[in-house]
Amino acid sequence: MKKYFLQLRPLERRLAVGVLVILFLVLNGVFIYPHFSDWGMLRHRLDAAQKKLNLYQAGSAQAPAYEAQVKTLQSQGETVAVDDMSLNMVRTVQNQSAQSGVGIVNQPRPITRTNDAFFVEQVQNISVIADDKQLVDFLYKLGSGASMIRVRDLELQPDTPHQHLNGNIRLVASYQKNPPAGNVKPATAKAK
Repeated sequence: MKKYFLQLRPLERRLAVGVLVILFLVLNGVFIYPHFSDWGMLRHRLDAAQKKLNLYQAGSAQAPAYEAQVKTLQSQGETVAVDDMSLNMVRTVQNQSAQSGVGIVNQPRPITRTNDAFFVEQVQNISVIADDKQLVDFLYKLGSGASMIRVRDLELQPDTPHQHLNGNIRLVASYQKNPPAGNVKPATAKAK
């Protein structure tokens, strides 16, 4: 190659060097320059992966504390046998309605949902008739007891003579899904 280059005239040498320089620049422009930002992106990905690894390690280091906390929470509160859940909810709602003076017009059977890892949900729609003080007392006492019953939907309208309220209420009760062995208590209806 050197022998061939030495046989060229000075103008031809300049032209050959110019063509090689242009070829070199074109190859750099096509293959090298587009990848200059790769190092920065790689550094960014490496930093993000390191942060995620640190986060996961910190979370896994706290796993024993979380397990102890779950066991503590599972042992607290009232647990009801799976067979008694819907009966317990119906009994609690009926006892509280009798204490508050709320008339239950319609009370179909509760629907059971088990999508949560720790709780079984009982959903029940009831229709009631009461005045405003009785209804507020009923709802307050129902939610403040140990029954874990809460109101999800509430629909109110006055009755025809405008003396009472007609209401459609969707109640939801949450019970422990898998109570610890030996911690199942008989179902009782507690109300204040």
